Amino acid sequence: MNSGDTAWVLIATGLVLMMTLPGLMLFYGGAVRSKNVLSVAMQCFAITGLVTVLWVLYGYSLAFSGTGLLLGDIARLGLQGIRADGLSGTLPEPLFVLFQGTFAIITCALIVGAITERARFSALLVFVSLWFTLVYLPVCHWVWGDGGWLGQLGMLDFAGGTVVHINAGVAALVYCIAIGPRSGYPQTPMRPNNLNYTLIGAALLWVGWFGFNGGSSLAADGTAAMGILVTQIAAAAAALSWMGCEWLCHGKPTAFGIASGAIAGLVAITPACGFVGPMGALCIGIVAAGSCYWVSVVLKRRLGYDDSLDVFGVHAVGGAVGALLSGVFAAPFLGGTGFGEGISGIGGQVLVQATGVTAIILYGALLGSLCLWLTTRLCGGLRVTAEQEIEGLDIVLHDERGYNL
Repeated sequence: MNSGDTAWVLIATGLVLMMTLPGLMLFYGGAVRSKNVLSVAMQCFAITGLVTVLWVLYGYSLAFSGTGLLLGDIARLGLQGIRADGLSGTLPEPLFVLFQGTFAIITCALIVGAITERARFSALLVFVSLWFTLVYLPVCHWVWGDGGWLGQLGMLDFAGGTVVHINAGVAALVYCIAIGPRSGYPQTPMRPNNLNYTLIGAALLWVGWFGFNGGSSLAADGTAAMGILVTQIAAAAAALSWMGCEWLCHGKPTAFGIASGAIAGLVAITPACGFVGPMGALCIGIVAAGSCYWVSVVLKRRLGYDDSLDVFGVHAVGGAVGALLSGVFAAPFLGGTGFGEGISGIGGQVLVQATGVTAIILYGALLGSLCLWLTTRLCGGLRVTAEQEIEGLDIVLHDERGYNL
């Protein structure tokens, strides 16, 4: 056991949990209408509790125990055999369990942003349980588990661009299409209730991302330090780029836009942060902001789907951009650390990255649709009634109000 590594990952674990509570809760909560602000907080809180319990019961075992190509084994069901003096590398294994559990929590919570203001609370919890089991755990093992087929293929994903962001973004798109748009969308104005909350949430996410990316080194070392540096660079570049796109296209920069840009940069650097240098991070941030802006602002309007808070446009698109560009900027002559095992050039690495991205998108879309079908059968529907939606989910689903003014 290394005390320095342990201390750093203890801090990183708290930072990653902070990304969901309160970071994501405030980011999403401030962006919805006032009659639904409490429902978003409830969804984030409940998912944190639900995923934690499922992770303990079987999630960690299926994701990280065993050496299967597609899934782990049941050796760690209920965390049996996990001891305070047991090790995972240089860390106590209980710490590794919790650190990875916080990744599972935020992945599931991200989906909330696509279906805000009309989703049934019970149906959401059923869907999350099914999706966590059938989609998140296998993909996590493919990329990070011992023997996982994408890891063996040489795919680069340092901190979760595919496992977390593409995975959640595809689930969000499938869910928002299945549940349908909010009543009145897009004709009725649906202004955020508190953009200060959204900016505070984005700021907490930005700071928490240092634990997300730097902590994925699982050591207090130079890789963690470089991971934090490139995370800052990509987020800053993307925030400015998104702001610039808005300024040019609409005449004014917005608070929600610069926050979205920062998140897009953070998402895109996530798979690359252990493999690229500062200039690579700058390029990734700029490209990610432009790509995510086009999908979230332009393409979404043309296609008419109601991804309420742009989960697909920012997380799936940003994750895909970052994963693909990891194969480019990992090249040593571009300041990177080198390619995956057995891969000798940019073309080969990009091909492997594209294979992984495509496989995860297709698997997530297919299995996510299956989870929604099962949820509909089990719960009788995915969304509240039109009358309940007009009244607001805070009072309808929870008999409380976020604001009593």
